[in-house]
Amino acid sequence: MKIIISNSCPVPIYEQIKDQIISQIMADELHEGEPIPSIRALANDIKISVMTIKKAYDELESEGFIKSIQGKGTFVAPKNTQLAREKANKEIEDHMFKIIDIANRFNISKEEIYDLFEFIYRSDEQ
Repeated sequence: MKIIISNSCPVPIYEQIKDQIISQIMADELHEGEPIPSIRALANDIKISVMTIKKAYDELESEGFIKSIQGKGTFVAPKNTQLAREKANKEIEDHMFKIIDIANRFNISKEEIYDLFEFIYRSDEQ
């Protein structure tokens, strides 16, 4: 499992860890039932506080991405694609609200936003 932390990123470290683990699960880089490092092992590997890793793992477990088995370890839970999709939709909505706010401040029309979206979307497909 590869985790890269950015200290200059405005996203809290525990969220960076959590988001990267979710991304690896959704991309099938981490598979159902696969063990993930213990809290202490991951804290040592990436030089982050045990409490920060614990917070990330607690949220991952409460959201159904990982499961802990007493005395055995922590494992990737069965993939819940609906939950992950809902999380992605929420993130997209948050960005869209920011886009609308900027567009309103600078009097940019909805059609201009649509055109820009189509241009970026098409150029990303190529």
